[in-house]
Amino acid sequence: MKQANVAIFPHIFALIEEAFPSAERRTYEGQKALLSKTNYQLFFQGEEQNVESIMAVWEFSSFIYIEHFAVSKQKRGSGIGSACMKTFLENAKKPVILEVEKPCDSITERRIMFYERIGFHLNPFAYEQPPLQKNYGPLPLHIMSYPSLLTAQQFQEIKTQLYREVYGK
Repeated sequence: MKQANVAIFPHIFALIEEAFPSAERRTYEGQKALLSKTNYQLFFQGEEQNVESIMAVWEFSSFIYIEHFAVSKQKRGSGIGSACMKTFLENAKKPVILEVEKPCDSITERRIMFYERIGFHLNPFAYEQPPLQKNYGPLPLHIMSYPSLLTAQQFQEIKTQLYREVYGK
């Protein structure tokens, strides 16, 4: 994957809008502002006019947090998502964390199974994502972790750091 810059950001944000409901993403301005943070990186696959996949990543001292990962509708089911994620994980030098919706229908169940096939583990701890935009409440989610399940203490430390540094809480 290539690192994104301000010039390609509108095309990347279009895929974020396509793939995530508004409660699970920032506003355009809020997402773009993250590009100035030193521990945040936005990657993409494809070309400027044809973004095939994106990955938004926060790197912390003890773990990596994938905030967004999406594949364009045209490329879903082609294997590009699993190949991209597997390559990312092979190069990760720290545990990797991501959030998923609670399994409540076939789409959310398939999403969890996708990550489990790659090696992620669904952690059993209660978790809510703080609102990313005004007019939204907290979003009940699950934390998935790679390469292993988290202990209760690890989960609490990760949650505290996410709340503070990603969500400003």
